[in-house]
Amino acid sequence: MPTGESKADVRLDGPGGPSGAVALTRALNCPNCGASLTMRAAGHSLSIVCDSCHSVLDAKDENYQVLSQFESKMRFQPLVPLGSRGRMAGQIWEVIGAQVRTIEVDGVAYSWSEHLLFNPYQGFRYLTHYQGHWNFVRTVQALPLGSSHMGKPAVILQGETYTHFQTAQAQTTFVVGEFPWEVHSGDVAEVRDYIAPPHMLSSEATTAEAGAEEITWSLSTYMAASEIEQAFKIPRLPPPAGIFADQPNPYAARAKGIWGSFGLLLLALLVAAIGSIALSSNKEIFSHDYSFRRGAGEPSFVTEPFELTGRTSNVELNLDTDIYNNWAYFNFALIDQDNNKAYDFGREVSYYTDSDGSEGSKSDTATIPSVPPGRYYLRVEPETPDAAYDLHYHLRLRRDVPNLTFFLLAFFALLIPPIIVQWRSAAFEGHRWMESDYSGRGAASVFSSSGDDD
Repeated sequence: MPTGESKADVRLDGPGGPSGAVALTRALNCPNCGASLTMRAAGHSLSIVCDSCHSVLDAKDENYQVLSQFESKMRFQPLVPLGSRGRMAGQIWEVIGAQVRTIEVDGVAYSWSEHLLFNPYQGFRYLTHYQGHWNFVRTVQALPLGSSHMGKPAVILQGETYTHFQTAQAQTTFVVGEFPWEVHSGDVAEVRDYIAPPHMLSSEATTAEAGAEEITWSLSTYMAASEIEQAFKIPRLPPPAGIFADQPNPYAARAKGIWGSFGLLLLALLVAAIGSIALSSNKEIFSHDYSFRRGAGEPSFVTEPFELTGRTSNVELNLDTDIYNNWAYFNFALIDQDNNKAYDFGREVSYYTDSDGSEGSKSDTATIPSVPPGRYYLRVEPETPDAAYDLHYHLRLRRDVPNLTFFLLAFFALLIPPIIVQWRSAAFEGHRWMESDYSGRGAASVFSSSGDDD
């Protein structure tokens, strides 16, 4: 046993075994530089890395033989320090190791950190971090089935489809603490990420000593920095920057909910519109044909009186003419015979046609809102620019005509919020996929670490 080695009992409560069960820890000195080390998963770890000289020690060897020394002297302080304990997924986990891994995209290096967690009853888990984004990771034993989704490769695991996001070569650039495998500086693995936010399924392919390829699958669950702060009692962690591969879309659930609300409100609006149509009398109260030629007598006249019955509602005037390559203007007044209250309005019709096509209309409609019941007559005064022009027209009045303009405006008003939320959701996804292999340029993405469960 190396000089200075001692043993201490550490209790980790958890439902995986009896409360207060013992996990063996060992204190030792690095045989290379003499720095003190603490092994927190004795009997489970295969290697431990000295924080001082970065020597990789064989945890299976009684004298902790030095396996290798890191060429990189890069200093790295895990955001969740070694020895920290926190409750995640209903279990107590202790941070026993950490490593930095790096990929290169378009000549730019991107690095992320991975914290190795240990529980004597549950084995190992991983906590990854990249620019304020965190993932809780576990390995999976089941082999996903190959598939495709929206033109991209995909895999299916336990009924969930994960779409391919990115593939890269990940290299180990810094390690500290202990690990359940023999870690070496420069270790390289091909990592493929498949996403179904808030989850990410990753395969990590390495080459064994015999030359055979070993593939490990791991499943990540996205976690907010506040959850990590609460779990490990860390006062403040860096806020997230950008959009991560499996980060939940905050607008997706909101879009689904708001479209549901839109559907209910639209149904209520349709019921109200149908009710409005059903309750409207839409009654014709006047209809007559007329003709006009300028200079042939007094142009203005009044119609026979007619009765407007029922509730206070609108009156709609329909004007149909035989105007052709000309225009006509009409001054109208709907006059209450009892009190002489007049509703004045004017309409113009014009219609022109030639070899290039036609423009204008021979008809027009005017609506007078909120006309009380009573006895009324219509004053009409037509006008044309051509004295020799004979104009024939037809006037028709209808009472209490359904008006769907309000309902159309209400429909478009109801449509604005879900469209805005849907646009934001689509923009979020667009930014997410700009960080993938399908953006046309590639970008940084952190990959879940993988390893062996207990």
